[in-house]
Amino acid sequence: MPVSARKPRADRQRNRELLLDTARAAFEAVGPDVSLDEIARRAEVGIGTLYRHFPTRDALVEAVYRREVEALAAAVDSLLTAHRPADALRRWMLLLVDYVAAKKLIAAAWAGPADALYAVSGRLITDSIDRLVSAARTAGDIRADIEAHDLKRLMGGFFAGAAEPGWTDSARRLVDVVVDGLKGPNPR
Repeated sequence: MPVSARKPRADRQRNRELLLDTARAAFEAVGPDVSLDEIARRAEVGIGTLYRHFPTRDALVEAVYRREVEALAAAVDSLLTAHRPADALRRWMLLLVDYVAAKKLIAAAWAGPADALYAVSGRLITDSIDRLVSAARTAGDIRADIEAHDLKRLMGGFFAGAAEPGWTDSARRLVDVVVDGLKGPNPR
């Protein structure tokens, strides 16, 4: 009889999710230099538990980052189901702004570093934009000549000043300006 991979114990999985949630909140509240001891303390687990799940700081940052980008990509389906395509695109772009404002982690993927994690994440983001732009074009909500890479280039400029005061409000306004411009002269 073949040996199958064992499913993680429920308490182990809960601890992993707790550590990811706690690390994300600590990165937001304290910054990227928050100590692993502080993350374990906030999660109310021992440092050994943290290290069993994430043997290095990089492993923890990578796991938080990956989960955030996957959640952003997963939002596309629900947005397209609940809203007209152009509005779904706008809402997704606002989610992206919020992620960048809160985490400062996703912005690194935008430039497309050679690192495998960022390459996969960059593809998830690009695929999300492509799906949203394609749906909006098909519905006639935006200009027919707009392509996903056009929007990705344009949004890349949004992240240049992400560390500056007032950036979030400015970026959210620019999302509305961009979406209005994408509609062209005769939107449906």
